[in-house]
Amino acid sequence: MNEMRNLLIISILAGLLSGCANTKKDGDTKEPASQIVSPTDGDARVITEQSQSDTLKGSLKARAMGSIGNTGITINYYSPATRGRVIWGGLVPFDNVWVTGAHRATTIEFDQEVEIGGTVVAPGKYGLFTIPGKEEWTCIINKNWDQHLADNYDKKDDVVRVVVKPEVETANQERLWYVIEGESNTAGEVVLYWEKLEVSLPIKTRP
Repeated sequence: MNEMRNLLIISILAGLLSGCANTKKDGDTKEPASQIVSPTDGDARVITEQSQSDTLKGSLKARAMGSIGNTGITINYYSPATRGRVIWGGLVPFDNVWVTGAHRATTIEFDQEVEIGGTVVAPGKYGLFTIPGKEEWTCIINKNWDQHLADNYDKKDDVVRVVVKPEVETANQERLWYVIEGESNTAGEVVLYWEKLEVSLPIKTRP
């Protein structure tokens, strides 16, 4: 009798646990379909199916995560799509400070000290801005990461500026996105892809 009672209790508890597992709480949310993640090994790109089909309108909230050596890097941004528009010199004017995304300033966060353009950058969160040009881009790491577009951008808050040359791709990248690519234990780059341009920001880390 005791054995049967124990079995009955176990059966009831199993049913309750199963019901709890299948019940979605009101506060539960899924990761946004717009999430774009650069894996920690830096050699692959993971994009959700909805982002690949690109049926969503507007600029999608996105995140890139990766590492260069032992240094973790996270980029949070809004990813716009081309949608047949002229991007460079059109939607994105040349020679103006740009949030390098949409809506709000793109942020970049380092969990350890890094070196960019010969300047040591302390661990922390920064704004990632650029000044696109016809031949060269200026990449900017700025102390003020919490701002709408570049409304409150101030050059005085720049930590470092680096001039880079964009590369032209043959294939069109419909939606803007970032990848963190580790080339060695102490060197890598943050790469921006959009339309037919690839823009790379070299970063050095400690072993």
